[in-house]
Amino acid sequence: MSYVHQYIERCSGRCRVEPLFGDRVVRWLYDPLRENAPALFRLFTGASSSRALAFFNYDLVLGARLLGAERFLAACGIDRTECLDAPETLDTPRKVFERKIRYWQCRPMPSDPRAVVSPADARVLVGSLAEQSAFFLKDKFFTVEELLGAGRYRWLREFAGGDFAVFRLTPDKYHYNHVPVAGRVLDVYEVEGDYHSCNPQAVVSVITPYSKNKRVVTVIDTDVPGGTEVGLVAMVEVVALMIGEIVQCYSEREYCEPCLPAPGMFLHKGQPKSLYRPGSSTDVLLFQAGRVRFAQDLLTNQQRRDVSSRFTRGFQQPLVETDLQVRSVVGWAAKSTSAPFG
Repeated sequence: MSYVHQYIERCSGRCRVEPLFGDRVVRWLYDPLRENAPALFRLFTGASSSRALAFFNYDLVLGARLLGAERFLAACGIDRTECLDAPETLDTPRKVFERKIRYWQCRPMPSDPRAVVSPADARVLVGSLAEQSAFFLKDKFFTVEELLGAGRYRWLREFAGGDFAVFRLTPDKYHYNHVPVAGRVLDVYEVEGDYHSCNPQAVVSVITPYSKNKRVVTVIDTDVPGGTEVGLVAMVEVVALMIGEIVQCYSEREYCEPCLPAPGMFLHKGQPKSLYRPGSSTDVLLFQAGRVRFAQDLLTNQQRRDVSSRFTRGFQQPLVETDLQVRSVVGWAAKSTSAPFG
């Protein structure tokens, strides 16, 4: 059986093979162990084990010192010219994966006020919760009821039959999340959960893993003055194996004066919103029905049958990710409404 996982690189259109971090361990954990020792599996995907794995992988300085900071950055495929801090200060894996970049220079954002942008450097899949859609993917990656949390009926009604985008961050990625739309915060809350891996093998092995992991939900009304006019948007930041914390740190300018997003606050599109503690992790964006039009290249890439994707094999339908940069366009507002949400 082939365990290769490929994706499309947006900037070049080329098919790339993803070097999956700890792949053998993940395949063992999510197949034999999960089936034969469920109690041990639950232990490995719990908070304590996730924190311990993160410490050994990201806090010990030995690996970086053996290589040297410059070589360590190169080994991770990181462009040191993007980094805000001097490369020699990034002397542990944790510092590398929590790095700041000159995003205002190296991650340009479209000027169109109705554009929805990527919240992260990530690999994306888009889908719909509406059965009549060609991209109907209900209950593949999450169930909306679980994702939004128990008792959140108000938001469940608003996003019923809507669309979504799943952004999977890999361990080498820049780990700040940025605001994908402009608008006013209506709600921010945390939902407790597990620490499942975001490796594609884990995702297809565990039913709806993204709505089982610990996560932070931020609901944004974009039908306000200065907003993106794409309706309500739920930004769900999902932890993963070795991701112990989501640090909320919204900044209106660069990384200056970070603060906690709160109801009533206006968030500017493209600005830093939060930081994942290192490892792989996932962002999910939920949109109301008929309010977003996804970029055609993402839709076309996703349907390719000449690319070896574990999502395609696991879900028996073409599902190919596109690798894209934070603040690059994902889609546009499909229509606007004259009345703000009330």
